[in-house]
Amino acid sequence: MEYFLTYLKVFAVGGFICFIGQIFINKTNVTSARILVGYLLLGIILEVTGAFKYIEEFAKAGVTVPIIGFGSNLAKGALKGAAENGILGAVSGGMTAVAGGLTSAIFFGFIFALIFKSKTKKL
Repeated sequence: MEYFLTYLKVFAVGGFICFIGQIFINKTNVTSARILVGYLLLGIILEVTGAFKYIEEFAKAGVTVPIIGFGSNLAKGALKGAAENGILGAVSGGMTAVAGGLTSAIFFGFIFALIFKSKTKKL
């Protein structure tokens, strides 16, 4: 039963994040790229304010898997790098923290670009 409740919380929070993004896509002229950047910034803000860890304790992968979790990891790495090496450490620490995610995104983006043909969204 405990696993079911965990999965339910993960699905509810992750689904709500996607639901909000889909509302923006369907009801406004906001592009997907701007929604992506907004979610990234939201993750950074939540991490810097300390709220992300409480949401993560409740929702687990429901909040860490979407781009909000990427923003949180970026901020976490930047804060750690800044504490250790100053302003240059903020840049290198953030990039070090998200290197695996960036590498995967670039690699799989390249593979899918070879397989599929992209199309422009018609408004």
